Amino acid sequence: MTHPSLTRPLILGIGGTTRAGSSSERALLASLKAAARDGAEIAALTGDDIILPMYAPENPERSEKAQRLVDLVRRCDGLVIASPGYHGTVSGLIKNALDYIEDLREDSRVYLHGRAVGCIGCAYGWQGAASTLTGLRSIVHALRGWPTPMGAVINTVGPIFDASGDCVEPSARFQLELVGQQVTEFARLQMAGGVTRTDNLLDA
Repeated sequence: MTHPSLTRPLILGIGGTTRAGSSSERALLASLKAAARDGAEIAALTGDDIILPMYAPENPERSEKAQRLVDLVRRCDGLVIASPGYHGTVSGLIKNALDYIEDLREDSRVYLHGRAVGCIGCAYGWQGAASTLTGLRSIVHALRGWPTPMGAVINTVGPIFDASGDCVEPSARFQLELVGQQVTEFARLQMAGGVTRTDNLLDA
């Protein structure tokens, strides 16, 4: 058995908006940087990476970007998902990207089974950020993932990031870094011998 400290899990980040450098994209990258500092390999799909055709389960054809997303989700050991709050919930861009995880329905490791998922809600105000986080957690549960104990709620009313994208607000930085650390820690535990059976499980 490999000792957890010797493993290097792949943590995938999905998030942001159609606008490069959005608050939710910066929040996602801050969390992934914390995972990298803990020894994880990281990959991020943001902005143009997740501008995908509307998910259509009856159509097996996949664009190059959609196939890349599916392949990375299939390979990763944990995820961090960051969404802006659009009208009190997850944005259509993020929801459509997550809908492509349906392509993993027949995998031996179905959907997000056995993987920790850090969730981040960003909005201009606490109510929208909190309800977006709740929406993300519900989606992760439906996909059989394990939302981390810490979920980040980022209120973008005040200054959160500096010009270089670094998080400068202490409470936000603490939340984002802990999300990345918890995903990495759980991934290491699973890689060291966690149980990931998928047989005899009811569909979510």
